[in-house]
Amino acid sequence: MRVVASSDWRDDLPFDTPVVVADISPGEDSRCFVCGADSDPRPRTELWAVKHRHPKHHGGYVRFYCAEHRPAPPRPQPVVDRRSAPRTAPRRSPSRPAAATIERPKAICPNCFVEVPSSGECGICGTTVA
Repeated sequence: MRVVASSDWRDDLPFDTPVVVADISPGEDSRCFVCGADSDPRPRTELWAVKHRHPKHHGGYVRFYCAEHRPAPPRPQPVVDRRSAPRTAPRRSPSRPAAATIERPKAICPNCFVEVPSSGECGICGTTVA
C-alpha cells in the first residue's frame, strides 16, 4: 500500500506569511487560535491564515489568527553577492567511510560440517578442503 499526501488549498499558501482567510477558503465564521475555543467566532474577513513549518510534516500546518494575534510576516533576508564577499577557509569535503571488506564464505568440512581454518585442513577428521 502506498500512502500519498492529499492536495488542498493549504498547499498553495506560502510559509509564515499571513493571508486573509476569506481570500483562500470560503466558509463559516471561525475562531482565532490564540483566543481559543471559548471566544466568539469571527467572520473570515477578520481572520488571517498562517502556514507554519513542522519538523516532521513537510506540508506544515495552518492556523487562523485575529488581527490582534497575527504573527508578523518574515523579514526579507539581505542578498549577499558571493563574488564580492570575503573568502573564508576552503571547505573540506566530508571524509568517505572506509570501504567495507568483503567477507569470503568460510570453508566447511563436508564430513564434519565444521569451519576449516585457513590452512585448509579439517582439525577433526584431517580432510583437506580447497
